[in-house]
Amino acid sequence: MQKIKKCVIPAAGMGTRFLPATKALPKEMFPIIDKPVMQMLVEEAISAWCEEIIIVTWRSKRAIEDHFDSNFELEERLDKSWKFDYLKTVKELNTMVNIVYVRQPYPKGDWDAILRTKNLIWDEPFLVMFWDDIIDNEISAAKQLVEAYEKVKTPVICSFTVPEDRMWNYWILETDNQKDDIFKVKKFLEKPKASKTKSRNGNIWKYVLTPDIFDYLEKSTPLSWDWETRLIDAFELLRQEKPIHWVKIKWTRYDTGNKIWFLKACICFWLKRKDLKEELIDFMKEILDSKYR
Repeated sequence: MQKIKKCVIPAAGMGTRFLPATKALPKEMFPIIDKPVMQMLVEEAISAWCEEIIIVTWRSKRAIEDHFDSNFELEERLDKSWKFDYLKTVKELNTMVNIVYVRQPYPKGDWDAILRTKNLIWDEPFLVMFWDDIIDNEISAAKQLVEAYEKVKTPVICSFTVPEDRMWNYWILETDNQKDDIFKVKKFLEKPKASKTKSRNGNIWKYVLTPDIFDYLEKSTPLSWDWETRLIDAFELLRQEKPIHWVKIKWTRYDTGNKIWFLKACICFWLKRKDLKEELIDFMKEILDSKYR
C-alpha cells in the first residue's frame, strides 16, 4: 500500500461571501489571530506525514505564494532589530514543507481545480483539504483520515453529525456496513430535507482520495448553468464500481466559510492563547455589561 505523501489544497475560489475584503486579500489568507488559515491547513497536512503540498490558485492569489516564500528585506530588518523570535517564525515558513502551485485559469469549480493536479499526483493516494473547515483537536483531522485510509485502503470522507435544521446545506451520507468505526457509503444525498433520510451524517471538505478519482472526474458532466463539475457526481460514479468509506472523526469544527463561525474560531483560538486570554475575557465582560449589549 502506498503511503500518503501529498496533499491538495484548492484555493482558487473567489470568496464572494467575504467581499469586499476578498477583492484584494485571498480568503485563505484571513488570519486566525496571527496565523493565516492556509498556514493552518499546511501544518495540518504536515501532521499527517505529507511531504508535498499542491495548492491550486488563480491570478488573484499571489499573497499565498508570497507568504510561504522568503522575504530578505523583512528578515534582515528583524535580525538587525534583534527580534529573533519573529525572525525564526518568518524563516520557518519557506522551509516547513515542499509547496507546489497550480493555476486554475477559469472559476469552473473545486473539482476542476483538483483535476488540474492529476499530473502531479500520478498513481498515489492523496489528501484533500479545503479552506472552509478548521479542526481543533489534539490529533488533527488529516491524521485521523490518513489512519482510516490505512485500514480500508479506499477513498475516505470526513463526516460529522448535521443538525436537522442545517441539512439543506450539506451532502448527506447514507451508510451500509461498519469496520472499526469506519462506514461504507451506501448513497450520497445532495442537500436533502430531513424528512427524506434518517441519516444525519454530513460531509465536510476533507478527504483521502485515490488516483482513480481523476477518471471519474473526467467522466462527470458539468452543470450547464455554471459549467462546474460537482464532486458528488464523481463520487457517485466511483461508488457504483468501488467502495467509498466515511469516518466520523474527533474534533471541534469551525466553518470558516461562514462569517459568524469564522469569528467564533478567532475567539476560541484567542482564548487558547495564554498571552492573550485574560485581556480578551476582561474586554468581553466589559462589552457585555455595557450599553452595547
